[in-house]
Amino acid sequence: MKLSEREWTVLNALWEADGAELGTIVNILFPHTGWSRNTVLTYLTRMEAKGLVRIDKDTSPHSYHATLDRESCQQQERQSFLKRVYSGSAGDLVAAFLKEEPISAEERERLRKILDEMEV
Repeated sequence: MKLSEREWTVLNALWEADGAELGTIVNILFPHTGWSRNTVLTYLTRMEAKGLVRIDKDTSPHSYHATLDRESCQQQERQSFLKRVYSGSAGDLVAAFLKEEPISAEERERLRKILDEMEV
C-alpha cells in the first residue's frame, strides 16, 4: 500500500507513542505539523477506514494504534522507490548515493562487509 506523506507522519507518531490517546498524538504531531485536534482526528478516522489505524473504542478515551509495523512500511517504500526510480537496480541506487554523498571510512568498511556477506 502506498502511503501519503501525511499518513507517514501520523504513523510515525503512533509508532513513537506505541499507541496512544488522541491528546498524546496531537501533542506529538503539533510541533512539526501545527495540526489541530480535529485535523488529527480526521486523519486517524480516514486511516482507520483504510486499515492503517485501529481505534480501541473499548477504552475511554479511545486508544489509537498503527496496524502496520514500521519495518514493513519501510520495506515496501524502499521496494517501490527502487522499482520506480532505478528500475529495480540496487547497484545503481547505491552508486548514485555514493557519487553524491561521500561516506566515511567506517561506513565504507561496513558496506564492504555487507557485500562480502552477500557474496557479491
